[in-house]
Amino acid sequence: MCLIVFSYRQHPDYPFVFAGNRDEFLDRPATPMDFWTEAPDLLAGRDLRGGGTWLGLTRTGRFAAVTNYREPGRHNPAAPSRGHLPVRFLLGDDPPAAFLDALAPEAGRYNGFNLLVGDGTSLHYFSNRDGRQELAPGLYGLSNHLLDTPWPKVVHARARLAALLEAGPPEPEALFELLADTTPAPDEALPETGVGREWERRLSSAFIRAPGYGTRAATVLLVDAEGVITVAERTFPHDGQAPRTRRFRIETGAGCNG
Repeated sequence: MCLIVFSYRQHPDYPFVFAGNRDEFLDRPATPMDFWTEAPDLLAGRDLRGGGTWLGLTRTGRFAAVTNYREPGRHNPAAPSRGHLPVRFLLGDDPPAAFLDALAPEAGRYNGFNLLVGDGTSLHYFSNRDGRQELAPGLYGLSNHLLDTPWPKVVHARARLAALLEAGPPEPEALFELLADTTPAPDEALPETGVGREWERRLSSAFIRAPGYGTRAATVLLVDAEGVITVAERTFPHDGQAPRTRRFRIETGAGCNG
């Protein structure tokens, strides 16, 4: 994914509220979110080139999402797919901290990434460009740099999420609207990540439309205090067809803290 904002233990009725956009090359094949045939407890989209996913969760309440760390000068085309990292966590049973501690020695094999993993008890962030931390309650934003790097789209999306939570119970459509913002950042606020000024502009909005590249899917996820997970994924065909939305509900059977 390339833009994530989430609330962790900030709303009295929804301990975890997540909204994220997956931005990708338009010719990279993928399937929408669904339960995997070979792993019936796993709900995730699938990258058909690398075989992994950008976001997934399980019927037991495990959650994982990954974003790339943008640094074109260090890209290694022979590195393993970062999409396997969420799948490894979701199909395992190690607590988040133990999983990430085991991952750390091999993390340098991958191109730059940010990984969020949680199991309903704790939520952790790990980057092979920064390290690991257990997240305290709060509102967070993540794009293609480190957690809470103040890129304009991260700052604006996080502020809009905060306003939504202040207004009342979060609604999926309001979260989708947050993710649909096509406003670019002003030039003076653009980061410099090595892709050139024109691409920095194109990538600076929450929702991206660019030649051969763009927002392929938006996902919102709500976990209530009883552990019931509501998920909606909206995919954008880029062929003139209307967006398609899929909805899922998972009852984990236990109260959830994130």
